[in-house]
Amino acid sequence: MLAVAGCATLGPSTITRDRFDYAAAISDSWKSQMLLNLVKARYGDVPVFLDIASAINSYSIETGVSAEAELLRPLAGNANTLTLGGASKFTDRPTITYNPLLGEKFSRSLMTPIPPGALLSLIQAGWSAEALLRCCVHTLNGLQNFGQRMLYGRPADPDFVQFLAVVRRIQGAGGVGVRVVREKDMQATTLFFRPRKSGATPEDIAEAERLLGLEVGAEEYRVVYGTASRDGREITMLTRSMLEILLDMSSYIDVPAAHVAEKRASPGFADLAHLTGGLEPLIRVRSGPERPDDAFVAIRYRDNWFWIDDRDLGSKGIFSFLMFLFTLTESGGGQVSPVITVPAG
Repeated sequence: MLAVAGCATLGPSTITRDRFDYAAAISDSWKSQMLLNLVKARYGDVPVFLDIASAINSYSIETGVSAEAELLRPLAGNANTLTLGGASKFTDRPTITYNPLLGEKFSRSLMTPIPPGALLSLIQAGWSAEALLRCCVHTLNGLQNFGQRMLYGRPADPDFVQFLAVVRRIQGAGGVGVRVVREKDMQATTLFFRPRKSGATPEDIAEAERLLGLEVGAEEYRVVYGTASRDGREITMLTRSMLEILLDMSSYIDVPAAHVAEKRASPGFADLAHLTGGLEPLIRVRSGPERPDDAFVAIRYRDNWFWIDDRDLGSKGIFSFLMFLFTLTESGGGQVSPVITVPAG
């Protein structure tokens, strides 16, 4: 009876433990999956993603107590007997459901370009404009960003590199503003510079406008997806898809030199330094034959270990942001078949 009474609080007592344990396990697996797909992209392998659709854990406990007594007269050969018995059964049955990223969901999440408005909203929220533009944009008003595609790379336009430095100073002074307006039943995003209410210098703002070929002194500029602007008050932004971002970010991974020489892996950022325009790597993923001791995330691929050092705060920030970029192209939808459900118990 005491055992039965104690089990009345079994459910609530597991919430704190299970919630944090599952959250930690999902987080670690998500990081490992992302890093593995980055490394696979560098080697020309196919990225594969599995979403965790649900994690259900059920508990059951059964207990029983029995008692039996036989009282006899104290005659020769007879004795009083008392029999006690008990039984219990505890079952822990977790069930994890995985959704492979296929078909429409694959196209929506990995192959759809990130909306320019979403990038500007992130800049308005305080994310680094320099990092966002380098990571997520092919061209900005015709200025080309550095890009890496398997055996060749696209050179960075010197004016693009210069614009990154200028917009970094303007944003640091609080001089970048974003406004969302409705035009003809559609939402449009505008960008504006504000020298009067910030510490941004008029010289930097004029330089940014010159580099992008904008009308100097305009109050705001409409931002659209594309490659060619209609006039000096429009900024065109050719954004990348998540798959293109993965391919480009994989160029920052350190791989054995022999793998590049043997064409097992594509040339990386360091191999194409003459095309980068002096840009520094966005992220540093190290590699080696031995498992690292102090890693933020580490995976094993082709008999080598690849990892991000836990003391590299900049790389950790870019890597974490890279995972959250998936939500910018996710627009909902039904469950994708097939669904893999794995009883983990």
